[in-house]
Amino acid sequence: MVSDLKFKEFFRIFCIGAIGYSILEIIWRGYTHWTMTITGGACFCFIYKINKKFRNLSIWGKCFLGCSAITLTELFVGCIVNKLCKMKVWDYSKMPCNLFGQICLLYSFLWFLLCFPLFKFSDYLINNHLVD
Repeated sequence: MVSDLKFKEFFRIFCIGAIGYSILEIIWRGYTHWTMTITGGACFCFIYKINKKFRNLSIWGKCFLGCSAITLTELFVGCIVNKLCKMKVWDYSKMPCNLFGQICLLYSFLWFLLCFPLFKFSDYLINNHLVD
């Protein structure tokens, strides 16, 4: 029963992240890709889990952990989707301070900034028991 509740909770969080990230990417780039929908869902699960596990950590610390999790997820997914599967969903190779064209310093900074509202939204979901 407890594992069933955890699955439902994280499934809901995943769906919120998947839909939210897809909308954000459509606004930012004008389109998205199904792999980014899955990645966005996973990233919001990381944000939510960080927020629940580190309740007493400052927002700055949470945002650092969040942007690190998002950047590492982007690197992992990028190496599979873009390099291995050759889907060419994104390419940061022309950006300064990039690694394999899959992550770059600018987008890591943008993920850091995005984490502020994401953690506030996650707080709202947790405090109001909207997903458990």
